[in-house]
Amino acid sequence: MCGRFTLTASGEELAEAFDLDSAPSLTPRYNIAPSQPVLVVRPTAGGLGRETASLGWGFEALGEGPPRLLINARAETADRLPSFRDSFRARRCLVPASGFYEWQRTAKPRQPYYIHRRDGRPFALAGLWRPAPPGGESGACLILTTEPNELVAPLHDRMPVILTPADLALWLAADGLGPATLRRLFAPFSAAAMAAHPVSTTVNDVRNDSARCLAPVRTLFG
Repeated sequence: MCGRFTLTASGEELAEAFDLDSAPSLTPRYNIAPSQPVLVVRPTAGGLGRETASLGWGFEALGEGPPRLLINARAETADRLPSFRDSFRARRCLVPASGFYEWQRTAKPRQPYYIHRRDGRPFALAGLWRPAPPGGESGACLILTTEPNELVAPLHDRMPVILTPADLALWLAADGLGPATLRRLFAPFSAAAMAAHPVSTTVNDVRNDSARCLAPVRTLFG
C-alpha cells in the first residue's frame, strides 16, 4: 500500500516534469497523510491541457457497511469494483511525489523506510479522482498499488504504481481506453532507478512535517 508520501520538489520542477503551463505554488511537504489535501495533475475540462487541483486523499467507500476511507486501490481490480470503476474509466490523474514511506513488517517495532528515485526527480503516482459531492467543498483522490519491485518487496507486499514519463499521456488519455490497454502501466517501477533508507519513527506522527522525517538512521540499502 501507500500510506504516506512526500512532495518536496519546486513548482518549476513539477511544471517541467508534468508539462504544465505554469508552475504551481508549493510548500515542501515531508509527511503527507490520508485525508489531507493532495496536489494532483489532471486533464483540463476541454482535454487540451493539464491542470493542478487540491483534493482530499481518500474515497468514501460505496455500498453497504460502515463508512471507511479508501486511500489505495489495487490496480489489478480497480476497473471492476463499484468504489473505483467510474473514476478508473473517466477520472484518472497523476499524484506528484518526491518519495514515499513503507514500514518493514518483520521489524519489531516496524521500521519506516523512505523510498525515492536515485536521481532525486519527482515522479507520478497513478491516481483516480472524484468530484466533490453535492454541498461538499473538495473532491477526493486515491493512489493505485501494484506488486512490489525487488527493492520494496522486503518491506511490503504492495507498492504504488509509478508511471514513467513516457506513460503519463496514456494514463491521462480521454475516456475510451479499456483496462487491457492501461494494464501494462501497472508493472512495478524499476528497482534499479530507486533507492531506500531507514528513517526514524518521527514520520509515524502525522503532526511531524519537516526534513527530519527523511533523515537516515543507518546505512542505506538497495
